[in-house]
Amino acid sequence: MIDLLMGDWSEKNLANVKNFCKERGVKLHIIKMREEFGCSICYIRSGIQSKVKLTNCLICGVVKRWLLNKKSRELGATKLVTGHNLDDEAENVLMNFFKGNMKISIGLGPKTGVISDKKFVQRIKPLYFCSNDEIRQYSKGMNFPVQYEPCPCAVGAFRRTVRKEIAKLEEQNPGIKRVLVNNFLTLLPLIIKKYKGKDKLQYCSSCGEPSRNLVCKRCELIKILKK
Repeated sequence: MIDLLMGDWSEKNLANVKNFCKERGVKLHIIKMREEFGCSICYIRSGIQSKVKLTNCLICGVVKRWLLNKKSRELGATKLVTGHNLDDEAENVLMNFFKGNMKISIGLGPKTGVISDKKFVQRIKPLYFCSNDEIRQYSKGMNFPVQYEPCPCAVGAFRRTVRKEIAKLEEQNPGIKRVLVNNFLTLLPLIIKKYKGKDKLQYCSSCGEPSRNLVCKRCELIKILKK
C-alpha cells in the first residue's frame, strides 16, 4: 500500500489495510511517501500546481504508477494485481474517447502491457467484469474494514463527471456499462495494431525507470516542483 500522507483519510485506510492483512496472515508492504519523496502527495501536488495548471488526479496518478511499478519489481513480482473494475474501465473508455486520445487506450483491458520489458511489471485486473456495486456489497457482506468515502482531493475531477453520466445511463439502460466495455474489447486489437510500435520504450535518463520519453512523467513533475 502507498501511504500518501493525506491526513485522516490516509490514516483510516492504512489502519483498515493493516487490520485486514493481520486477520488473514497476508504480508503487507507499505510504501511511505515521506521515505520516497521526503513529503506528502499534497505537498508535491500543491507545489506543482503553483507553477503549472495540472489536475490533482493527474499528478497523483503519475506518482502512484511510478511507485507501484518500481516497488513491485524490487519485490520480485512478475504481476501487479490491481482492483480496477467494470466501472473504472467504462469510465476510462469514455474519458479517452471524449478527450480524443484513443492512443492511450492501448493500456486498457484486463491485462496491460503492449511492450514487454524487464523493468515493467505487467498489471492484471481480476475484478475487471465486476461492478462497483457488486464489490461494495461483497465487502460489506464479508465485514471487510473499508472506508467508502472517495478521495478528498478528487474534487472537480473529469472522472467524477463521467461517472455520474454513466450511472444515469446504467439506470436507464441496465447493463450498458458491460456492453460498452465488451464493445471496446472487440476494438482493442485494432487500436493496439494501429499504435503499437509508434513509441519505443526506453529508460528515463533521470531515474532509470521505463518511459516512452527521454524523461519519464514522474521526473518531469519533480523537475517542475523543484524550479
